[in-house]
Amino acid sequence: MNRYAWCLIASMLLVGSNVGIGKSIVAFVPVLVFALLRFVVALAVLWPLLRPSKMRGVKRGEWLNLFLQALFGTFGFTLLMLSGVARTSAVAAGVITSTMPAVVALFAWLLLGERPNARALASIALAVLGIVAVNLSHGQAASPASPLPAAGSFIGNLMVLGAVCCESLYVILSRRLTQTLAAIDICAYTHLFGLLLMLPLGIEALRGFDYTAVPPGIWALVLWYGLSASIFSFWLWMKGIRHVHGSLAGVFSAVLPIAAAGYGIVFLDERPTLAHGIALACVVTGIAIASMNPKRTPPVPQ
Repeated sequence: MNRYAWCLIASMLLVGSNVGIGKSIVAFVPVLVFALLRFVVALAVLWPLLRPSKMRGVKRGEWLNLFLQALFGTFGFTLLMLSGVARTSAVAAGVITSTMPAVVALFAWLLLGERPNARALASIALAVLGIVAVNLSHGQAASPASPLPAAGSFIGNLMVLGAVCCESLYVILSRRLTQTLAAIDICAYTHLFGLLLMLPLGIEALRGFDYTAVPPGIWALVLWYGLSASIFSFWLWMKGIRHVHGSLAGVFSAVLPIAAAGYGIVFLDERPTLAHGIALACVVTGIAIASMNPKRTPPVPQ
């Protein structure tokens, strides 16, 4: 494999490990506070891209599209994903998150009338089977330290699935904008909207929050999450996808659930069940089948 293929693998490793890292953080930092900090960290780096002279060139219709992308792909995705991983396991969340290529194909069919081919339909069906298998295991990998109630895990799985749906809408909305705006500019503008949307909730959550109760290592993870989720994984994916065939890039999406499961097992003491293994096999097989179509290109991760 060339260095561009390794860029895609590294991007998926970051996205998958962030599922578990987010779970580690929300054990100490409230979801709304963490979500706000994620946008603050991202905008601290992306701020130079928000030049007024460049922003004046964005058309009114493009701003509306950018706002909708931010509403679903940054604001909605962040809240649902972090709230979901707080209630379910990193293993289950990673498997559900990896169904995004199939969900994008499903939404393109329902919303845009893009009829999927046989491979895409098979991928969607296997993704559904994977989600069902995760929930049959009560949505969790057992952890002796902090066992999760079955009902809570089911709700957490639904929240993660909702995050996947939000991110899939982001991908569909971004198709038109990528023809007129640079991808990194879209990332900066949507994170700006995300910060504005999160400010009222985050500032309210900051009241009464005890910063001293958070270990220094968790603050380091917050910084890393903000950088890797918003910038590093995005840059690596865009760097690689320009030089790697879409069919091969799709296979690399299978790294995501493996990375999430690995983090959960090593750092969170989670024990995957047989149902998790079946779910993972379904999702990875679906990704491989869909990627056999050279016209398909996986979505950019957030």
